[in-house]
Amino acid sequence: MKIRKPSDPRPTGESKSFYIFRLLPYWPMFLILFIIAIIVSLLYLKITPSVYEANARIQINERKGDDEIKSSDPMASSLSTKQTVDNEREIIVSNPILYKVVEDLGLYTSVYRKETLSSKVIYKNSPLKIIVQNPNTLIPIKKTPFKIQGGLVVIDGKKYPFDRWLRMPYATIMFRLNPGYNSSFQDDYSFSLTAPKKVVSSIAQNLKVSEANKLSTVLNVSLMDQDPIRAEEILNDILHVYRSSAIEEHNLLAANTQDFINKRLMSVEKELLDIESKLQNYRSQTGAIDVGTQGKLYLENVSVNDQKVGEINMQLSVLNQVENYVKSKDLSGGIVPSTAGINDPGLSQMVKDIYELQLTAESLRKTTGENNPMVVSYIDQINKIKPQILQNLRNQRNSLSASRNNLASTTNNYSSVLQSMPETERNLVDINRQQQIKSGIYTFLLQKKEETALSYITNGSDSKIISTAQSSEFPVSPKRKMVMLASLFGAGILGIAFVSIKEGLRRNVMFQNEIKLLTSLPVIAEISANSSKNYIVIGSQQRTLIAEQFRSLRTTLHYLGIGKKNKRIMVTSAIAGEGKSFVASNLAVTLAMTGKKVALLDFDLNHPSLQHKFNIKQTIGISEYLDGKASEEDIIKPSLVNENLSVLLTGSLPQDPAELILNGKAEELLHYLEEIYDFIILDVPPVGPVSDAYILAPMCDATLFVIRHAYTPKVFVERIDENIQLNNLPNPAIVFNAVAKRGYGKNNYGYGYGSGTVYGGTYDQKLIE
Repeated sequence: MKIRKPSDPRPTGESKSFYIFRLLPYWPMFLILFIIAIIVSLLYLKITPSVYEANARIQINERKGDDEIKSSDPMASSLSTKQTVDNEREIIVSNPILYKVVEDLGLYTSVYRKETLSSKVIYKNSPLKIIVQNPNTLIPIKKTPFKIQGGLVVIDGKKYPFDRWLRMPYATIMFRLNPGYNSSFQDDYSFSLTAPKKVVSSIAQNLKVSEANKLSTVLNVSLMDQDPIRAEEILNDILHVYRSSAIEEHNLLAANTQDFINKRLMSVEKELLDIESKLQNYRSQTGAIDVGTQGKLYLENVSVNDQKVGEINMQLSVLNQVENYVKSKDLSGGIVPSTAGINDPGLSQMVKDIYELQLTAESLRKTTGENNPMVVSYIDQINKIKPQILQNLRNQRNSLSASRNNLASTTNNYSSVLQSMPETERNLVDINRQQQIKSGIYTFLLQKKEETALSYITNGSDSKIISTAQSSEFPVSPKRKMVMLASLFGAGILGIAFVSIKEGLRRNVMFQNEIKLLTSLPVIAEISANSSKNYIVIGSQQRTLIAEQFRSLRTTLHYLGIGKKNKRIMVTSAIAGEGKSFVASNLAVTLAMTGKKVALLDFDLNHPSLQHKFNIKQTIGISEYLDGKASEEDIIKPSLVNENLSVLLTGSLPQDPAELILNGKAEELLHYLEEIYDFIILDVPPVGPVSDAYILAPMCDATLFVIRHAYTPKVFVERIDENIQLNNLPNPAIVFNAVAKRGYGKNNYGYGYGSGTVYGGTYDQKLIE
């Protein structure tokens, strides 16, 4: 029997006509497979809920931010925020909007109608609507059957009325009868309650918002759902809530600004009336009518300076209002001060940002709770912006104070010239100057008031719903044609695979001679198939063939250099199911029977099995040690089979075993065990599926590569030499496992080249892995 080496050329393939001719005798099998495939696909389509897609379109009118508007139009309102398509797309799918939709439509409750093989969600045709008093506190329940009899809801034999709050174990709910329900149809119904958070997550997964094209500002909003009508209502409500929230936020900002302006107007109006009254009284008392031409020239300059001082004072007042607002402990309860008159876009934007962050945090706090990570994140952002605003206020206040001092100095110079004027005329000019200043401030505030009032009229959302939600006529999933074609294709592939496997038998290793032809590694032991149901097949009083074979394997370990200095033995295989754990366990027991102390480590952090073989409860183990959560003494357990044998189980299975082994703790564990034990045996995962064995290889002194009779594919044996060269497995040797008996009486053991029979399967698979 000649075995092909990797370097040998592959045989040429058979012609297609000949291959088809080989399949013809199996046509009854293919017919049966196709019939089964059609039946299975029909059952799948019957059981699997149909999913529909609803689509809607909304137009987003992009606009500049407040700082960009001021630079181009100084008279524009300061209530504008930057709006882009990308930002609005994220807002549409945000949790606050989805939470509001779930609450509006009561999506935390679902009603099902039982059909032949499955239950179907019903929405509009539901016999009743279930309202939960406090959805955030409900306890989720699965499908609960109910019936409607005599105008009452019957659940588990108990009757409940409609339109009345009922305290149930899972929530306080109210049943409301659907007016269009026909009581003559007594179908089997059930309902379920789902946590709103989970419903929001489900909607977010099935909700998709994308641009219609790269050049437009139209967003296509689509939603997948089992009920087409429910999908349409969810989409329409999402767009409604989105537009309403935008309008509400804008109006709230405008209201706060208008309230601030009204308070300032009342104060300035009172001051202006006092000045006008003072002017009138002074004119009547002194008879002052006009001033001289020269005095008028100086007075005009003084008036201009004083007006500038007034503007500076107003700006300082605005800065004080902003500072008081920022320093307040609870920003949500105050009124956002207007930054009108302050020519600093950065300050206006920071005040607006801190206000918007507070609004968002308050909105999230109402739906998610005080300690939600997102709420904490917004509060942290607010605390970071506050110092920046206060520093900006200090800088502007210093600059304005310097300008005011300079103007005051200039005004004093003009005043010294005016000292030669009559006192009456000078007093008159002072009164007129104060009147002009207050009048200018009053006019400015009236202008801002009108701008803010106008924003109430024109503040409708900048988005426009182009088309409301419309669901697809036919389900988008599952697709009947694709399912049928896939099932037929799968049946054909399955039939061809069966024929190919049947026609290409003996792809697995059957004889020891085959191993010798496929690899240069020595076979140091043959282990016969275990006909018993015991995991441990060797003991002090056992003289069975398989026990003697393990004793022979123990003696052969000297061939691999295992002794006082080299104690670590790694046991692995190519794939799962070859019996590496079986060989490692019994080899450890064999070594322990000689009076040597043996440690058996289960390093298969993906599929451990030593706890079953030794009947030890899996608690903390190697994973916890490697993760730094346990010490060496915590994970060493007696085997209960032999007092000289200790077992180290895996413990909890980590998500990334390879990275955990690479953290350096594995080498520390082995060094620790070397000081206590005479032999250390590592049961590691197969080298085929994972790389753990290659990581542990440099830490070991010898490698036992387990190959199972009639199980291990020859292709894996061919790759052993290549894998050893690439990954440098230490002192490798092969153990031929589960070799079955041969001959008619099956009294003779072993397989020679080209002879023998295939083992009939008395070896229990669970004894291997």
